[in-house]
Amino acid sequence: MGRAGAPGKILVRSPNWIGEQVLAYPFFHYLRQAFPRAHITAACVPWVESVQFRVLLDEVLVLPRREGHSPLARLRAIEGAARMLRKAGPWDLGVCLPNSLSSAWMMFRAGVRVRRGYKRDGRGMLLNEGLPWEAAASTHRAEAYVLLLPPEARPDRPVEEFWGTPPENDLGPGLPGVAARFDPSRHWPMAEPIDPPHGPYWVLAPGSRAESRRWPEEYFAALARLIAEETGWTGIIVGGPGEGAVALRLSQDPGTKLLDWTGRGTVASYWRLFAGARFTVSNDSGLAHVASLCGSPVQIVWGAGDPRHTKPLGPGRVRIAFNPVPCWPCERNTCSQPQATQVQCLRGILPEIVWRELKTFCGSAWCAEPASTTMAPSPRGPQPPR
Repeated sequence: MGRAGAPGKILVRSPNWIGEQVLAYPFFHYLRQAFPRAHITAACVPWVESVQFRVLLDEVLVLPRREGHSPLARLRAIEGAARMLRKAGPWDLGVCLPNSLSSAWMMFRAGVRVRRGYKRDGRGMLLNEGLPWEAAASTHRAEAYVLLLPPEARPDRPVEEFWGTPPENDLGPGLPGVAARFDPSRHWPMAEPIDPPHGPYWVLAPGSRAESRRWPEEYFAALARLIAEETGWTGIIVGGPGEGAVALRLSQDPGTKLLDWTGRGTVASYWRLFAGARFTVSNDSGLAHVASLCGSPVQIVWGAGDPRHTKPLGPGRVRIAFNPVPCWPCERNTCSQPQATQVQCLRGILPEIVWRELKTFCGSAWCAEPASTTMAPSPRGPQPPR
């Protein structure tokens, strides 16, 4: 333990998904603010390594990938990770942001002295400072993460106000936030940013792991044609290698004016593209969260998820197009409806509607230049507010 009982070494098990990692930013901010002298380490899976918040951390430990899909392979991977974490300790405080049994078991086996997390999935015995999930089940995911902070580190304002709120009209001042913007060049220093194209452009993120969160490909194509016809702007398709096939098909239609830039670097490499875009159109996916964090206005075509829990929170404004069919939001990854009515929550959102909403959303800023993507130089290392 550090001076006056403050933890000297803190271990955070980061979320396993890009979007949830982005939603954890307020948690990491307040943790560093409360314990400015602590050695804070984030343990994460490989695919979210690029979006760990390095300014707020002293160390990032990447958990080993498991070899194979059997239960034995999974157990070996967890035990291997626990040994790695134990060797890096000892740890005064650990916080499990994922609700999985494996993350709590890993903390327990790593010898973390105080282990905080939600008592779910039968893991309550492994957490000596477990919190009831019922207290956070109805809150936004970012708020649920903040509630896991030790009491002395919790803020006195809701997390939805972290980035401030815009004025309701031209005469209103709005509400200042805890932070005004996010600086990717400092938080993600190892990312090699992709330079944007010359001239005005917008960004399209058509991917999602869940079929119940993927707008039909032909709808994206129709929307891109509408944008190209009315503005003449180029659209940049972003995503990982898994989105390569759909990106290729979309970009081969000359009427869409889309360029396939998928698979270029890590997720963090796209920050400069998002920061300079007129807007971003996305499914409910991790890239929607990254785009908002980097300051882009984001129009999301929302499927089966519940925006009350996982809507992006960031400096970039977010607008959601959704179709509240009777089964919505089911929060399933696969639609359970009959074939004739599959994913009506998405199919009922027409490209013309999204384009109309997008123009209203951007409003007077429609033809304005986006903010500069050049970030002001700042000293390295954590800089908690005084």
